[in-house]
Amino acid sequence: MDPDVFGSGWEATAVVDEGGRILAWSEGARRLLGHDSADAVGRDARELLAAELPYAVRGACASRIPWSGGAVVRTREGRRLELLAHLRPLTGANDDPLWIVAATAADEPAPETLNRWAIEQLPIAVVVCDDDVRVVRANDAFTAMSGATEDRLRGLGLAERITGEIVDGAEEIPRLAEQAMRTGDVVRHQAYLRTPGTRRERSWSSLLFPLKDPQGRVRGVASAVYDTTEQYWARRRMSVVNAASLSVGTTLDVTRTAQELAEIGTEGFADFVIVDLLDDLFQNVEADLAPSAGQPVFRRCAQASVLPGCPEATVEIGQRHVYAADSPQTSALAVGRPAQYRLDSASFPAWLTADPDRARSVRAHGIHALLVVPLQARGVTLGLAQFHRHRITEPFDDEDLLLAREIATRAALSIDNARRYSRERATAVTLQRSLLQRATPEQSAVDVTTRYLPAGGRAGVGGDWFDVIPLSGARVALVVGDVVGHGLRASATMAQLRTAVRTLADVDLAPDELLTQLDDVVIRLAREEPDTPGAVAEARPVTELSATCLYAVYDPVSRICSLASAGHVLPAVVTPDGTVAFPDLPVGPPLGLGGLPFEISEFELPEGSLLALYTDGLIEARVRDVDTGMALMGRVLGQPVRSLEKLCDDLLDELLPGRPMDDVALLLARTRVLDAARVATWDLPNNPQIVAEARKYATAQLAAWGLEEALFTTELVVSELVTNAIRYGGDPIRLRLIRDAVLICEVFDGSNTAPHLRRARAYDEGGRGLLLVAQLTESWGTRQTPTGKIIWAELSVAPEL
Repeated sequence: MDPDVFGSGWEATAVVDEGGRILAWSEGARRLLGHDSADAVGRDARELLAAELPYAVRGACASRIPWSGGAVVRTREGRRLELLAHLRPLTGANDDPLWIVAATAADEPAPETLNRWAIEQLPIAVVVCDDDVRVVRANDAFTAMSGATEDRLRGLGLAERITGEIVDGAEEIPRLAEQAMRTGDVVRHQAYLRTPGTRRERSWSSLLFPLKDPQGRVRGVASAVYDTTEQYWARRRMSVVNAASLSVGTTLDVTRTAQELAEIGTEGFADFVIVDLLDDLFQNVEADLAPSAGQPVFRRCAQASVLPGCPEATVEIGQRHVYAADSPQTSALAVGRPAQYRLDSASFPAWLTADPDRARSVRAHGIHALLVVPLQARGVTLGLAQFHRHRITEPFDDEDLLLAREIATRAALSIDNARRYSRERATAVTLQRSLLQRATPEQSAVDVTTRYLPAGGRAGVGGDWFDVIPLSGARVALVVGDVVGHGLRASATMAQLRTAVRTLADVDLAPDELLTQLDDVVIRLAREEPDTPGAVAEARPVTELSATCLYAVYDPVSRICSLASAGHVLPAVVTPDGTVAFPDLPVGPPLGLGGLPFEISEFELPEGSLLALYTDGLIEARVRDVDTGMALMGRVLGQPVRSLEKLCDDLLDELLPGRPMDDVALLLARTRVLDAARVATWDLPNNPQIVAEARKYATAQLAAWGLEEALFTTELVVSELVTNAIRYGGDPIRLRLIRDAVLICEVFDGSNTAPHLRRARAYDEGGRGLLLVAQLTESWGTRQTPTGKIIWAELSVAPEL
């Protein structure tokens, strides 16, 4: 037989056939399991198993290969017994497949030994106390945590050190242990304390549970303590980061965001925090500071301290300064990585001694730790955040470095957002102000005062605008509009629409026709504008670009105001007696919808009436509704008459005590009337012979006005315009002269055919009239009326004395 199988190392052997039936049973097997040969032979070996054999046994049997491993059997007395077994295939006398089974009992420690091993080797600190809460047993993990052996701990109170002093932060443990014994319930406890050999406060979670005898009486208390420091600091870091996310970047203001970073840094993390941003970011480099060549210039943007007034600071907010070339600040900025430093007041480094003020502050306040973190966002270095400690005794460590870096990264992104917003808003404001009228053009129809107020907060610059456009016949167009949206896109769209309005006004379209044409312009712009910068323009829903506009035309001769609104708020009208009204007139759809008509409204205004045109940002506010805003506006407008400048200021002070949430455009116009003596009108028959009479009428009227120097030119212009009306127009024909800053000559006829300049050939009898008029006058043009057209020309004359 094989000595490896039947040697002295095996206590029992047996022979089993292919079906598992026992064929032979050794004396050792009887001693080990208690079954004698007569009982065992012939039985199925599987009946002796107390647990299924490993799955590998099946594979070994099927392949007829040896197998070794553990097996659990049951003795004759019913006791479970672990065996180390070995199976080896054999061949019987008749070539029958057989198996030799050899086994020996595995080492089995006593239950007391297992209990002792479990307590000693448990990776969780465990301590057992008697009913006086005095230590009886402690495992290795607990002794390592407490820094004392089990013998030295035995007999001490649960929360005492070996010196007999109570451990800091564990004062509650004895009371909680007594509570567990009194109530019989498990008590949970969380303690934050420093253990021997550790520098940082650690977090310990413990379960205190009573120990009961078989009769249920409480005979002691045990505590299982496990280290949750990593989870504690992870939660603490996350809470600080979350607090920073909520507290930093609440506004789009660079300096305010920097101050928020400084303030969050002094909430249990550092004692003094400063934020320096590169001065180039402000694009306002003064010439009075001459730092060393290549040295970056910083601007102190924020600082916070646990001490009132930030006495540690040596640089004032807003002050520009530089750091030494070998300083940690310059190094961190150059390499773009944070770093921590220890400051020993007994021996300052050279970079600190080179700055006496900083060295004096460090020594005076006992600053012993410095953490320098670059502020970086989107690949751009914005500046530095510096964290100092003097009250907190521990220096910064790697975990602090990670936390500071996380906070600084989030803050840098907010600062960069604020910087980009400020730059874009400044650009948009500059663009918008450059596009708005800076001075009211010369005209005699109205006195005008305007105001433009950009939005505050996050709204930014929008597309509000106003305009005053002189028209022919001494009339004037008053325009106010609002492009939906904010920022550069809205400002650029506003510029396009303002240019379009001026172009259409030059054509002298009626207000409703002008808005119809402007509606087409908005639709075209919406289709041509790309969705994203750099994208190819393609058709898109026109609802993405929308605007409102109010276009009003005032005639000082007839005192008629004609207006049309494309979704815009209607103006307020104040008559000379102080009565304020908000006319109930038709309001058309906003620009950009297309296919919907606009209605024109006309009403007469007495001389000295006031028109107030504005955008909705003036009357809308979070704290009030539109009706309340209009009521406030009416109250201010109804006060005694005063200068338009003062009235504008009063309206803004009353309706917008703070910065507006939306752009505001305001235009106040006080109407004038041209005296009847300054206007002369003649109805002319459709007869070529009337041309001479028309010249006589004009000559007499100019003599009455004292404009003899303009007689020759006026006669030629009147002759050409009246002749043109008789030849190409139709009844009725009317001549009108208006004495304004210029002399205006108008000829009306009943035809809608518009005249145009053309080049006359050498033998042509006509075609030179309008060309002559264009050469002799300052300007000329034509405008359509409901019943015909008017050809007009303006002649420069000497001003009235």
